[in-house]
Amino acid sequence: MYDEEWKDLADRVGGHAQNYIDGLTRLAGGEGGDAILPLLLVEVAQVSLAGSQLAAVHDVILQGNVEPALSEDPDIDPLRVALAARLGLTDDYAEVFDPYKDTAITPYRLSDDLTAVAADLIHGLRHYRAGRPLEAIWWWQYSYFNTWGNHAGAALRALQALVAHTRLDVAAEEVTAV
Repeated sequence: MYDEEWKDLADRVGGHAQNYIDGLTRLAGGEGGDAILPLLLVEVAQVSLAGSQLAAVHDVILQGNVEPALSEDPDIDPLRVALAARLGLTDDYAEVFDPYKDTAITPYRLSDDLTAVAADLIHGLRHYRAGRPLEAIWWWQYSYFNTWGNHAGAALRALQALVAHTRLDVAAEEVTAV
């Protein structure tokens, strides 16, 4: 892939990453009201598109196979705490971590998943904003396969189930004879 193609991909993924972080921050702050679950579903689905684009290109290998140093990433724990508070009882769910290697059911938290995705995206955005689009793509691709892709996929399944339950699990109506 040519440098310009990498930059175009970095621009697209960077846009998705920033949109995800902005959306997550707004929802954690109370925007969206009762529609938090479907809105989170949209955010995760959109950033998952960026992940699938990263999966579709060949592996990025950095020169010397070394990531340039960055200062410490920002603390996103306040975001996780705010999401956990907004999600309440729906925060906890069960997931199979790897359906091909580890079929044990594992407890997960949506707030952890959503912020794990954000943390990896932020790290890549820091490379991107430093004018290193190849390093950003490398990081996003590596962390997609290693971390955030799994968390986004698990969160997507959980959120889809929650939204489906809110739409389909309606109380049976009592029918009276006339």
